[in-house]
Amino acid sequence: MVDLRRREFITVLGGAASWPFAARAQQPWMPVIGFLNPYSANGQSDRLRGFRQGLAETGYVEGVSLGIEYSWAEGQFDRLPALAAELVRRQVTVIAATGSIAAASAAKAATTTIPVVFVVAEDPVRVGLVASLAQPGGNLTGINFLSAELVAKRLELLRELVPGTARLAVLVNPANAINTETTLRDVKAAARAIGLQIQVLNASTSGEINTAFASLERERPDALFVGGDAFFNTRRVHLVNLASRHAIPAAYAERVFPEIGGLMSYGTDIVDAYRQVGSYAGRILKGAKPADLPVVQATKFELVINAESARMVGLTIPPGLLAIADEVVE
Repeated sequence: MVDLRRREFITVLGGAASWPFAARAQQPWMPVIGFLNPYSANGQSDRLRGFRQGLAETGYVEGVSLGIEYSWAEGQFDRLPALAAELVRRQVTVIAATGSIAAASAAKAATTTIPVVFVVAEDPVRVGLVASLAQPGGNLTGINFLSAELVAKRLELLRELVPGTARLAVLVNPANAINTETTLRDVKAAARAIGLQIQVLNASTSGEINTAFASLERERPDALFVGGDAFFNTRRVHLVNLASRHAIPAAYAERVFPEIGGLMSYGTDIVDAYRQVGSYAGRILKGAKPADLPVVQATKFELVINAESARMVGLTIPPGLLAIADEVVE
């Protein structure tokens, strides 16, 4: 009798132990998006919010109806191929390649079957990501937010805000090689057209940003042009504080800079671009093919000026700029 009760007890225990596994086995399958980025999560909250918003618009909520596997290269671009290969090994459903052309290129090299949605500043046809904007072909499509193509316009607006500018410093991130090459090509062409001399400064770390500004202190250019780069976005407080300390007028690619005290920005709404990446990823999860989704070119551009920062460096905002500014931060 005792043995019988003992056997019953063991059976009950066995059933209780196995129940959670059975319950988990009955849970519906959940798609997983691999989020590939050359930087770190630091300073990316706005972009991630936009990405998740786009997913939500197509019916997907992280942790509820899909999972997201985040792969951050922490500024080491040479890690991107291995990170992309790991996402492929884990058989993610879609890869969102963000932050630079290098992430998109790494994803393209890692798989010809898993759909890839990119967000890049460069022309994706010129750099070989897709066959054409209208008909991407293959397993890649995405968003082109045109930051590089807006360089000349940003430079023109900076000169209008800082009249008499003759010598310009340009800060770029050499670790993001393709983006830097494109930025410098466009800046040099635009500067020649309006008679500006330029000085190129390189920074891929916080220490190198400090060194660049020490050089500015010695050279005293009339203004600073900060290249559009996700690394600079993550170091925006550092950059804005140094520009203020050295009293140098600076132009940036994203509104997050003037929102915290930078002088001005002109460029694409990057958060909206990431929202579009999330939306495309969601559409693919619902069955759309990347080859059938045309590359979206950003059409929403914004000029943001910080009036207090202008006063601090002795500038009066021209009425023409005030009239066309999307926002003036007081």
